[in-house]
Amino acid sequence: MGILPIPRSLPMSLLLKKNNDMTTLLLVRHGETVDNVRQIMQGQTQGELTPNGIGQARALAAELKDTPIDVFVSSDLKRAFDTCVILAAAHGVSPDAIVQTKLLRERDWGSFTGRYIPDLKDARWTDDIESLDALRARAAAFLQFVRDNYEGKTVLAVGHGITNKAIRSVHSGTPMNETPRMANAEVVTMQL
Repeated sequence: MGILPIPRSLPMSLLLKKNNDMTTLLLVRHGETVDNVRQIMQGQTQGELTPNGIGQARALAAELKDTPIDVFVSSDLKRAFDTCVILAAAHGVSPDAIVQTKLLRERDWGSFTGRYIPDLKDARWTDDIESLDALRARAAAFLQFVRDNYEGKTVLAVGHGITNKAIRSVHSGTPMNETPRMANAEVVTMQL
């Protein structure tokens, strides 16, 4: 068959990358919050885990306790960080060692923030809601951040429902409406 030519569109560094240099991203959605139960649009508010949400995080920590994880990353919002603290503790990692980033924050819902979600079904979207393009750009920036800083590592990252959906959509190249939303304390494994 002969030697296949190197495609010019791919950088040489990518072509020479070994399998053991692949980065594994364990993408997690935070545990259940008070506002999840109340069906309130949380957006970029801090949020508070319910006792059930704490239990969900503890159950996931027990499930992942034997999984080697090199780095713990979290949204800087309280509900995600509190979930990440529980997951990191199962690996003997202190809260101070968790990397926090605004890239993982939930979508900014603008004037929809704090409103009862069923009431928003027919509401007119306002200009202060973060656009899908901006959200997907932030998701792409997060994926690049992980690639640039944690090559060959296993990274556990705790984010939010719509943001995690955008990250998975960008990674897979599929539209947002074809990417399923993650449940509270669900983990999805991605190779970068």
